[in-house]
Amino acid sequence: MQLKSRLIKPIAIRIAKNIGRWSAEATIEQERILQYLIEKGRRTAFGRAHGFDKITTYEAFRQQVPIRDYEGLRPYIGRIKNGESDVLWPGRPKYFAKTSGTTSGVKYIPLTRESMPNHFGTARNALFNYYARTGNGSWLDGKLIFLSGSPQLEQVRGVPTGRLSGIVNHEVPAWLRTNQLPSYHTNCLEEWEEKLDAIVDETLGQDMRLISGIPPWVQMYYERLLERSGKKFIKDIFPNFSVFVYGGVNFEPYRASLEALVGQRLDSVETYPASEGFIAFQDDPKETGLLLNAASGIFFEFVPAEEIFDKNPTRLNLNKVEVGVNYALIINNNAGLWGYNIGDTVEFVSTNPYRLRVTGRIKHFISAFGEHVIGKEVEEALLTAAKNAGINIVEFTVAPQISPPDGGLPCHEWFVEFEHLPDNLNNFARQLDEQMTRQNIYYNDLIKGKVLGPLKVTPLQKEAFRNYMKAQGKLGGQNKVPRLSNDRKIAAALEAFRLH
Repeated sequence: MQLKSRLIKPIAIRIAKNIGRWSAEATIEQERILQYLIEKGRRTAFGRAHGFDKITTYEAFRQQVPIRDYEGLRPYIGRIKNGESDVLWPGRPKYFAKTSGTTSGVKYIPLTRESMPNHFGTARNALFNYYARTGNGSWLDGKLIFLSGSPQLEQVRGVPTGRLSGIVNHEVPAWLRTNQLPSYHTNCLEEWEEKLDAIVDETLGQDMRLISGIPPWVQMYYERLLERSGKKFIKDIFPNFSVFVYGGVNFEPYRASLEALVGQRLDSVETYPASEGFIAFQDDPKETGLLLNAASGIFFEFVPAEEIFDKNPTRLNLNKVEVGVNYALIINNNAGLWGYNIGDTVEFVSTNPYRLRVTGRIKHFISAFGEHVIGKEVEEALLTAAKNAGINIVEFTVAPQISPPDGGLPCHEWFVEFEHLPDNLNNFARQLDEQMTRQNIYYNDLIKGKVLGPLKVTPLQKEAFRNYMKAQGKLGGQNKVPRLSNDRKIAAALEAFRLH
């Protein structure tokens, strides 16, 4: 054990114990946070407009504060952008996290001095907790890489503004910065292919021990490293590489491909960060699900997903949630987001402690025929079918086909990039359809009732999804391919990449 990991070990143990304490008292922590948020919110324009001076309980809070998406908060955020203080939270934001929304265009999510520890502090705690749980702290003694957005920030009325992953780069403490790659200059490169080559230049020959990023872009990094070095496996390039940190997408569809490139199975730490807040993280390598970040400045609410567009949906605090129910996630935080629907759906796998998994996006589903298929279902169906067929999937997306060009019943069309095509594509499609009928009872009913025909698998060319993302200007960084669409916009663009 070298100096840095030896010095950090007692801190890691203390953090892990603290996580164990608050996770056992999560509902108490949530009540404390709600009262704190209400007290701070009373001094804001939003608080005055919503009668925060009358709120003393969660029931009163629900009555006074409606659920909103970004469009609902846009007028308040506009006032902040125009230079006004004390609008959603006392004072002015420390940063704006700039993101792209599917319906709201560019979004400016406020980050405050009070909320920043939620972002960087939770990432640190997740890694230190991993160290305490596993004893592996060797990654602290070598180089670490975080594949992220550019740290270059613009000014919006005096508020530094940029991508969250770039903003977090400015919060990295000095003791860790000496370990971190890539360099600031390389991180500032906007064009992904150029940035990727520069990252490879900087990391080849380095003692890389921890790699963090979204799986599809990490896969590109691995492939470029192998191509440049002439080595067979990543473990031959980075023999001390021991932990992979990821978030934003389900790792399982990528696991086989990434581990084949590395040449061995690695420890991994899953996280659930968002511009609006760091929601959850993997606290125990032996357990499924991510621990809800219940003591970090966010008060969580949960709405049964099928009610989220209702006028008066059911709103639950943490002590009312149940295992196995699909919920839309609502947050209230110390950056001034109130009753904010972040667009994600989650499902609890445990309530002692509160662990969850991400099941999809509110707007990323297929219900063209009333089936309401969600991301978790298509991922699990494809993983099972691929495992049974002994094949690996690179990437995929699913869209409804209402009017098949060759006639017949409408169906779901799966656009799949295979590492190697299955021996019998039709048989693979039948197996996949069987798995989908097990995953979703409505889909099963529609298939049995001859409302839907069996799904169709359309194989795509190599690097089809990368080329699609590049054409959309979304190659690299934190961008992800939607697993599901309720229309055929993505499907139409992918037609150009189908195998003939």
